[in-house]
Amino acid sequence: MISTLRLQNFRCFDALALEFPEAGAVMVGANAQGKTSILEAVCVLVRLQSPRSKGMGSLVMVDAVPAGGGFGVAGECWGSELQVRYAPRKGVAMKVDDEAVQRQSDYLRGGGLVVWMGNDDLQLVRGSGSVRRRYLDFLGCQLDPDYRDNLHRYARVLKARNILLKDRVVREDELAAYTELLVRHGEFLTNARRELVLSLEPQTSESQSAVSACDERVGMEYVAGSGDDLTTSLEMTRERERRQGQTVAGPHRDDIRLTINGMAANEFASEGQQRTMALSLKLAQGELLHRQAGKMPVYLLDDIFGELDTERRNALMNALPGEAQKLITTTNIDWMTDEFSVIKMEEL
Repeated sequence: MISTLRLQNFRCFDALALEFPEAGAVMVGANAQGKTSILEAVCVLVRLQSPRSKGMGSLVMVDAVPAGGGFGVAGECWGSELQVRYAPRKGVAMKVDDEAVQRQSDYLRGGGLVVWMGNDDLQLVRGSGSVRRRYLDFLGCQLDPDYRDNLHRYARVLKARNILLKDRVVREDELAAYTELLVRHGEFLTNARRELVLSLEPQTSESQSAVSACDERVGMEYVAGSGDDLTTSLEMTRERERRQGQTVAGPHRDDIRLTINGMAANEFASEGQQRTMALSLKLAQGELLHRQAGKMPVYLLDDIFGELDTERRNALMNALPGEAQKLITTTNIDWMTDEFSVIKMEEL
């Protein structure tokens, strides 16, 4: 699916060129050798975003920053030559088969899909609601261009509305206009996220049982930050908004309540169960992408095997779709089968 990857001034690499077999590859090396950065570059090339950073600026190689330089990522993906360049003053520029693409939505519409699995995924179970919202958003944006559009518009409207709420004298007409937009985009996100959670729950539970080799039932309940109705919630929190100077109801407060065998996963599940649940959430994400988008995603597995016992590691590998390309980073390859090509970081 992803045949080649080329980097310029990206993270710790001034220049790098790699080839990936169809089945995938394992990048092995010590910490801080750039293994994760390679997977991150794949994600940027395919989805125009990093799972590790909110902005493109932090992806520029440190030595290139003082000179005002940017980075470049290119590669052959799904039979097309893709190119993404970022410059601090110019932003992101994209090309497909050497033809410039102006809109990010057009670039993404013809591209591929990815599932990112990393050690930080444990925070899906233990962490704040913002982690679980990002999990839903990463999936939703890949499934539906309208999801991405509404998510970005909601974020902009929310920021502008919060600025108005911080003023000593609130401009009511402007606030009403932004409230109308907030409700429009917020209701889209609420409905879309609720449907995603309903679709993810059965597959997550199935994956949990498969990886853990136990009868562990996962429950997923969508908790809307807008309550039953966003318009009503905004009216009810009107005075509280004025006191706090921010919007206190809406999809930016959404969460997913996770349970295992009916008990709160963050409180009662063991660490092994929590790690398995995090993996299961990502396996379910990949299955939903394949089923609804009709494309097999590429799986990016970032150094997750060090925290898994042999039984769970083997179960995870068996749970991954056999026909999917898998790009894996690890510090050792004692566990690896012959199906994967090995890239030694010390030789790059």
